[in-house]
Amino acid sequence: MGFTGISKLVTSNVGKSTNILWHDCPIGQTERQKLINQKGCVVWITGLSGSGKSTLACALSRELHSRGHLTYVLDGDNLRHGLNRDLSFKAEDRAENIRRVGEVAKLFADAGLICIASLISPYRSDRSACRNLLPKSSFIEVFLNAPIEVCEGRDPKGLYKLARAGKIKGFTGVDDPYEPPSDCEIVIQCKIGDCPSPQSMADQVVSYLEANGFLHD
Repeated sequence: MGFTGISKLVTSNVGKSTNILWHDCPIGQTERQKLINQKGCVVWITGLSGSGKSTLACALSRELHSRGHLTYVLDGDNLRHGLNRDLSFKAEDRAENIRRVGEVAKLFADAGLICIASLISPYRSDRSACRNLLPKSSFIEVFLNAPIEVCEGRDPKGLYKLARAGKIKGFTGVDDPYEPPSDCEIVIQCKIGDCPSPQSMADQVVSYLEANGFLHD
């Protein structure tokens, strides 16, 4: 369908972009969700390094896949291999890292997928900004509440050791703060000597998704 007149399209400026126009498409989120019989949402997993975020993300994705649901995992480290490879771990770059992931997660949710984002995301303000990109019920914050002793004992990447030796500066939980969620949807508690298995953690999130209608259109 072409233009039927010479009416002027109204453009706008957004951020550093000028003269841009939002284009709507007749196929939207509702139609996409009906096609795959699920509701798009973002499961945002936050916690200290070594708390088990990536492990939970993969276990959750595997469990949902086995039930016939379409998911996609956005892992913080993986994204720094591509989308966010130009960002450092300075405060302003960490904020931009979370902003970009939030925008991408929003697109996946709009496509009807269950997007699982796994990032330390230490600051409440950054996580809140991502939450505000979506309808509130579609942003599910999962806090992996693991003591730093547990995380440091695992230290899968050897980062705590480097941070304690002063070779890494601004490391979350050592010389940079982690701000735990104050109103998240799901808390998964891990205690010294008593941490839930990946499957039980995934089951806890799946139960929430089922109870809140995300696993059917």
